Amino acid sequence: MQNYLQSVKLFFKRFLIVLIIYQVCRGLFLFFNRNNFNGISLKSTLGGLHFDLSAIAYINLLFALFHFIPGNFKNKPRYQKVLKISFFIVNLVFILTNFVDFEYYKFTGRRSTYGMITASGMENEIGGLIFSFLAEFWHLPIIAIVLAVLFWKTIPNLKSSTEQSNNKLQILKQSGVFILLMGVVFLFGRGGFQKKPIKIVDAVNYGSINQSAFVLNTPFCILKTIGKKETLEIPNFYSEEELSTYFNPVFENNPKEEATKKNVAIIILESFGRENIQRGQTPFLDSLITKSLYFENGFANGKLSIDAVPSTLSSIPSLMNHSLITSSYSINEIYGLPKILKDNGYNTSFFHGAFNGSQNFDQYCKVAGFDNYFGKDEYDGPESFDGTWGVFDEDFFQFYCKKMGTLKEPFFTTIFSISSHNPYTIPEKHKGKFPKGLTKIDESVAYADYALRLFFESAKKQDWYNNTLFVLTSDHTSSEQIEDKFKTNVGKFRIPILFFNPGDKTFGGLSYRNMQQIDITPSIIDLLNIKTKMITFGKPYKSEKDFVVYYLDNIYHYIDGDYYMAFDGKKAIGLYNFKKDELLKTNLLQSEKEISTKMENFIKAYIQSFNTRLINNKLVL
Repeated sequence: MQNYLQSVKLFFKRFLIVLIIYQVCRGLFLFFNRNNFNGISLKSTLGGLHFDLSAIAYINLLFALFHFIPGNFKNKPRYQKVLKISFFIVNLVFILTNFVDFEYYKFTGRRSTYGMITASGMENEIGGLIFSFLAEFWHLPIIAIVLAVLFWKTIPNLKSSTEQSNNKLQILKQSGVFILLMGVVFLFGRGGFQKKPIKIVDAVNYGSINQSAFVLNTPFCILKTIGKKETLEIPNFYSEEELSTYFNPVFENNPKEEATKKNVAIIILESFGRENIQRGQTPFLDSLITKSLYFENGFANGKLSIDAVPSTLSSIPSLMNHSLITSSYSINEIYGLPKILKDNGYNTSFFHGAFNGSQNFDQYCKVAGFDNYFGKDEYDGPESFDGTWGVFDEDFFQFYCKKMGTLKEPFFTTIFSISSHNPYTIPEKHKGKFPKGLTKIDESVAYADYALRLFFESAKKQDWYNNTLFVLTSDHTSSEQIEDKFKTNVGKFRIPILFFNPGDKTFGGLSYRNMQQIDITPSIIDLLNIKTKMITFGKPYKSEKDFVVYYLDNIYHYIDGDYYMAFDGKKAIGLYNFKKDELLKTNLLQSEKEISTKMENFIKAYIQSFNTRLINNKLVL
C-alpha cells in the first residue's frame, strides 16, 4: 500500500507545481495588462485559484487515472518516463495558451476562447502575423522557455520501492482509494458540489465585472468552448404579448418626403477609440467633426473588428461569445442596409484592403447582399503591401475613391481601414513624419488620419462628392487606454460616430444622445427618406429611445440615458450613473430600485427577442 500511496503523492505534487505555475501566469497577465486592472482584491485572487483548480483537474484527469489505478506495474521505469514526459507536454501546451492573452487581451478585452485561438478567417495573414508578433513581443518566447525549463526540472520522480505485494486485500484497498481520489479530482474539475459545473460567466462572482479576465485563465476558457458551436437559448422572461411592450425590434419607416437618392459611404476606421482622438493624433478627423453631426456618446457593439461589420451594416449586435460572422447563425437571412439600398436602386460595394477572405468579410458580404467585394486581390495601384495585413490605407483609400467614380449613382459603399491595426506598420517613406504619441498605436492612427485627409482631398474633386452622405465610425477602441475612465466597461467601448453631408451646410451639430454602431443603419434609412420595414436592434438617432447594448465576458452591458447596467443573463449585478460616476465606483442597484427595475425589464426583453430571432432565423420580416 505504501508504494501505491507514493504514486498518489507524486500526482498531487505534480498537480501542485502546475497550480503554482498558473499563479505565476496570472501574475504575468496582471503585469502585462496592469493598466486595465485597478484594485485587485483577495476575493478575486481566491476566485482565480478556483478556476485554476478546475482547469488543471480537467486537463489532468487522465493522468490522475494513470497514477491512481491499482497495481504495481506503475513502478516500471518506462511507464514512469512516458507518464512524466506526457504530463509535461500536455500541461505545458495549456500553460502557454495563457501567454497569448498577455498581449491579446489588450485587443479583445477578454480571455481567449477556442475560436479566437484558432484564428478563423485569418488564414492568409497568420504567417506574417506570427513573425511580426514574435519580433514585437520577443520577451514572451524567452519567458516561456525559462518557464518550461523550470517546470521540467521541478517535476518530481517516483521514489524507488521494493514493495511488490499485490494480494487481493491490497488491490481492494487501492480500489477504494482510487474511486475516492478520482472523485476528488473530478470535483475539482466541476468546481464544487453545486448543481452545474462552473462556467466562464461565474467569474463575476469573485469581484467587480472588470476583473473577470483576471479571475479566469485561458486554458479554462478554451476547454469550455472547444468543439462547441455557439448555441443560444431562448429565455422565457415574457410572453409573446408582453415582450413587445418592453422591446420591439420591428422598425417601419414611412417618410412624408421623397427619397433623396444620395450616395452613401460608410468609413470604418480600425481601432479609432474615443480616447485616441483626444491625443492630438487626428487633426483631419477633428476638423471633420466640426462640420458633421457628431455623437459625443458613441459606442461600439463589440471589441473585435469582426463584430463591427454586421453591427454597422445590418444593425445586429454580437451578443454571444462568438462573433456573428463565425457563429452557427452566420448564414441566417438578414435584411440590412446593403439589401435595403439595393432594393431602392443603389449599386453596393464593400472595400477592405486586407487579404480576400480576411475575417470572413467576403462571406458576410454575400449574405448581406453586396453587389461587389474589393479586397487586396482586386486592388489596382502602386505596390503597397504592409507586410502583414494588406494594402496601406493611403493607397487603398485612393483606389476606393477612384472606384467610386466608376459606379453608377446612387451607390452605397463601405470601406474598412487596416493600417492602425497591430503591428501598426506605416510606409517607410513616412517614418518620423507623425507624432509617436503615448501608446504603440498612436503613430499609425496619425498615419490613418493622414490617409483619410488625402482621400477627402481627392473625393472633393469628384462629381459625386456633394451628393454623398459620409458616415465615419470605428470598429472598436484601441488596445491600450491611458485615462482611467476609458478602462471601465463603459469607457472601453467609446468610439467616434459622425455623419458628414458636404452637400448640406446646415446639417451638423453636437449630440449628447447615446449612439451605437447598430443605430447607423436605421439612421441612414431615416435620413434618406427610404420607405421600408426591417428588424433592427438599434434605433434611428432621432428616436426618443436612448439605449446602447453590447456584450463582453459573458455579461450584457446596457446603457440608457445616464445609467449603465451590467446584467449576467439572469439578473442585474450592477447599476451606475456613468456620466456622473465615470469610474463606476458607486453601485446604485439597491438605492435606485425604480430605474433598476425598468432597465432590467428592457434588457431581458432585448435578450429574449435577439435570441429568439437568431435561433429561429427570423431576422427578416
